[in-house]
Amino acid sequence: MRVNKDKIETLYESRFLKCYDLQYAEGKHYYAASRRTKEDLVAKMTDAEFREMLPDAVTVAVVLHLPGGDTRLLMNYEYRYPIGQFLLSPVAGLLDPEDRQSPDPLVNAAIREIKEECGLTVGENDRVYVLNPCAFCTPGITDESNAFLCAEITLDDLRDLNQNGAVGAEKFDGFELLDRERAQKIFRSGRDEHGNFYSLSAWAVLGIFLSMF
Repeated sequence: MRVNKDKIETLYESRFLKCYDLQYAEGKHYYAASRRTKEDLVAKMTDAEFREMLPDAVTVAVVLHLPGGDTRLLMNYEYRYPIGQFLLSPVAGLLDPEDRQSPDPLVNAAIREIKEECGLTVGENDRVYVLNPCAFCTPGITDESNAFLCAEITLDDLRDLNQNGAVGAEKFDGFELLDRERAQKIFRSGRDEHGNFYSLSAWAVLGIFLSMF
């Protein structure tokens, strides 16, 4: 049983969110949200296209190597409108058209998002690499997908760390610089240090940090 690619109806469309009726049998409908246009829906892709697709966004485990051998996971508090709260969040963002046209779209997007959300410039001796090229967030309701990357950045100090690059509806409320002990506590409890829940992507990035550093 698969979606009938000729019977997909657009129910709602805006710049960042669309809703579709995916008919999978006569009179049978499945409703889904997407960031993609009708022509670019994952449900319409061939098997070959599916295996080569770029994700909608990148999520980055930003690991800072600081003086004295101190290693910290950098996360921020970003306001998430559907939740109505500032959530502990990794650096993340959608791929821009310029990213998609670059030789390495995922790394290009990650470097740009680190600059926008943290004020940090990735240097020549820093490392940004892909851990997972495309993972689906909640495929029961949306085809939205993320790549997971790691960025290892060496800093002499934190003077450039800022959130002045927020654009559009983005709102931030400070950073967390987590050592292993604090990261492990948050990972195991499922709550940040304010006692609040957080996103699955934050949980994944905490796990990446704990397993790799």
